[in-house]
This record gives sequence, structure tokens and C-alpha cells, in this order.
Amino acid sequence: MQKVDPQEILSAVRAFYGGKARKMNEACCGSESRCSCSTARNYSDEELAGLPENLADVSLGCGNPVSEIDIRPGDTVLDLGSGGGLDCFLAARKTGSTGRVIGVDMTPEMMDRARANAAKSSVSNVEFRLGRIESIPAADGEADVVISNCVINLSPDKPAVFREMFRVLRRGGRIAVSDIVTRGPMSPLVVQSLDSWSGCVAGALDMAEYRRGLEAAGFSDVSIAPAGVYSHASAGDSSDGMPFSALITARRR
Repeated sequence: MQKVDPQEILSAVRAFYGGKARKMNEACCGSESRCSCSTARNYSDEELAGLPENLADVSLGCGNPVSEIDIRPGDTVLDLGSGGGLDCFLAARKTGSTGRVIGVDMTPEMMDRARANAAKSSVSNVEFRLGRIESIPAADGEADVVISNCVINLSPDKPAVFREMFRVLRRGGRIAVSDIVTRGPMSPLVVQSLDSWSGCVAGALDMAEYRRGLEAAGFSDVSIAPAGVYSHASAGDSSDGMPFSALITARRR
């Protein structure tokens, strides 16, 4: 069976999310793939208060990793695949003025949107860097916390992402990732579809494989549990390859 070329995957993902950034005033989701729609229900009214209108509607995530991780005043937080910046702004509230948040995204249109949102929000401790999560534009040990929201599943080289996450974390650093995973192998027909890759489905890892990948990169205390907007899809213990959203946490000792 022919595999999809990694460069084709990256191009499809960049085009898909660049289009989303250009159409942020239009209805999202419709008949499109399961995680590419409004995820405002992952966030409380209190969390969204004071942020640009409709920012959560185009966050394109599948969870709320900021609410699930211990972010302390003075921390440096790195958000992989930061999109319009929602999770960055929420993390910035927790770091306070003595901390900072760095958002990384490979889509120029999303970079422009995030920076515009930061200006609207008058946030001074958040910056956005253009780059790929397989080669994070950050120094070794620069971050105390790494977060990501429904983005790692899009990468065609997840081991590289896991290694980069480990590299940019300080000792004692921790991660909180909302992502799409499966129990059991994904259908080969889904994996071959570029639309399914850009829609967060085809690139989903099996839970056990996700754990092995993080541990191989050096992480410990790995936890994977259903959580977020599509966690209901994991009901039962069947290993049928059904994608669902999960919260993945781990630590660098």
C-alpha cells in the first residue's frame, strides 16, 4: 500500500490551516473532519473573558491543556501549534508578568492572526515564532512547560516532535498535550487521505505507541486519558481504532 509523502502532508496541513486563518469570520466545521471546528465548549466563560471575540471558535483544538497543567508565576511556556493564540493567552495569565509564553506555528496566516489578537488583548508577555514543531525555534532548556492542542497528530514525524519537546524543556519541566489518539490501529484507508491528515484524524497514534514515543524521547510519568471535546468517542474498551481526544501529560526528570 502506497504511503502519503511527508512533504505532501505538511503542504496539505499548511494550506488547510492557512485557509482557516483567512476565513475566521466564516462558519467552521460543517461537514469537515471532526476536530476542525469550534471548541469553545472546552473553555469556561471566565477563561474566555477579556479575549478577542470568537477566538475560541477558531482555536481548532480538541481540549484545554492549560487548565490541566501546573503553570506557575515566572514560568516560560511553549505552545506547539499555537494557531490564533488562545492557549498562549490563557497560559500568560498563569505565568504573570514575570513569566512568558512562546507560541510556535508553521502557518504564516496563523502567525499574523495570533499577533493581531495579541495586540487586541494588550498582552505583553507572549511572543509568536514561525517554525515547525519537528524543529522547534527555541533554545535547549528554554521552557518550563510545553503545551499543545490537537497539533502533534498532524506531524508526519512524531518521534522528532517528542525529541524536540524534551530538548526545549528544563529538567523538571512538564508537558500537557491535548491530542487525537486511538485504541488499536487506524484504518489504512483513513491514513492515506490527505484530508484526514489535515483534519487531525489520519495521523492519530495508538495510545500505547504515543506512550512509547514519549518514553523513548526521555519522558517519564506519562499519562494518557480521555479528555476534551471528542473524548466521548472512546467509550468502552474496544480496540477498533476509533479516534478520540485525550490529555497526555509527562515530565522531564
